[in-house]
Amino acid sequence: METTAQRKQRNIALDLLRVIAIFLVLWQHSSEYYYIGDHLTLTNYPDTFTIGFFNSLSRSCIGLFVMISGYFLLPMKDSTPVFFRKRFTRILFPWLFWCIAFAVYYMFYRGDSISQCLLNIAHIPVNWGVEVGHLWYIYMLIGLYLLIPILSPWIKSSSKREMQIYLGIWGVTLFLPYIHMIYPNVLGECTWNQSPMLYYFNGFVGYLILGSYFRKYGVWSTFTAAMMLLIGYAATVYIFNTRISTVEDVVDLEIPWDFCVINVAMMVIGIFSLVSKLEFKKQNWMTRLIVDISLCSYAMYLSHIMLLNLYHDLLDGISSSELVKIPLIACCTFITVYLIVKLLSYLPKSKYWLGTD
Repeated sequence: METTAQRKQRNIALDLLRVIAIFLVLWQHSSEYYYIGDHLTLTNYPDTFTIGFFNSLSRSCIGLFVMISGYFLLPMKDSTPVFFRKRFTRILFPWLFWCIAFAVYYMFYRGDSISQCLLNIAHIPVNWGVEVGHLWYIYMLIGLYLLIPILSPWIKSSSKREMQIYLGIWGVTLFLPYIHMIYPNVLGECTWNQSPMLYYFNGFVGYLILGSYFRKYGVWSTFTAAMMLLIGYAATVYIFNTRISTVEDVVDLEIPWDFCVINVAMMVIGIFSLVSKLEFKKQNWMTRLIVDISLCSYAMYLSHIMLLNLYHDLLDGISSSELVKIPLIACCTFITVYLIVKLLSYLPKSKYWLGTD
C-alpha cells in the first residue's frame, strides 16, 4: 500500500483520468447488452439509435489508459531488465489469476464442464483462455511494454518537431478505417502483404508517444481541447447513427467507434488535455478517493465482467428503456467492484494476484 508521503507526490489529475477511463469502460460494456446480439449481429432495440448519443464518449477509455502509460513510462527511467520486472510483475500475475478465475466462474455462470474449464486455462497462452473479450487489452499492453525500451532512446533525443512529425503520420493512419470503406486495400495492402506503408505508425503506439509528448511539451489549450472534444463527439455520434440502418453486424457499425480512428482520438486528446490541467492543491476525502480508485483501476478492469453480468441479470427488467438500465448497471458495477477490490486489497500479497498498485 502507498504511504501518505507517496500519495502527496502523485499527480491527482492523472489519477482522475484513470478513474474516468475505468468508468467509461464499465459504461461501454453495460451498453453492449443492448445492441450486440449473438455472433455480433445488431439487435433492434428501440433505443439503439439513441445509444449513439449516449455511448460514443465511452470509446475514449482505452486511448486514455494508453496515454497515461506513455506519460509515465516514456522515456524509461530504469534499465530494461528492471523495467520489465516491475511492469510485468504488476500486470502478468493478476492477468493470469483473473484468466483462471473467469474459467472457473463460467463453470457456475454458464455451466462449463470441468474439462472445458481446464481447456480454457490451457488456452491462456494462445488467447485469453475464456471468451472474455475485455482481456484483449492486456495482450496489447504487453506489446506496448515490449516496445518501450526501443522507443525510449528516440524519445530522449528527439526534438519537439521530430515528435510532431511522427504524430502527424500517426494522425494520417487514424483516417484509414474510413478510407478502407472506399478502398479496401491502400498503400501496398494485399493478400500477401499485411504490413503496408504506414503499418509501423499505426495503432495504440501513437497514444503512447502522445502521452510522452504532452508530458514533455504540455497539453493543448483549454479552448482547443474543448473544441477537439466537442467536434470529435459530434462526428462520432453522427457517423455511428447514420450507419445503424445501413449495416448488418456490429463490426461494421463500430467503425466510427474504433479506438484508433480520428474522431475518437480527438475525444481522447480533448479529455486528456482538459482533465490534466486540473489542480488539486489540498488533500481531502475526494482526492484520497480518486487516488484509491485509481490504484484499484487495473483490478477493477480485470474483474468487472462478473459483477456486470450480475447486475444486468438483476436490473434488466427494471425498465423498458436502455437509457435507464445502462447508467444504472454501470454505476452499480463501478461502486461494487471498487468496494470488493478494496476489501480484497487488504489480503496478504494482494498486489501480486489482484492487480492493485
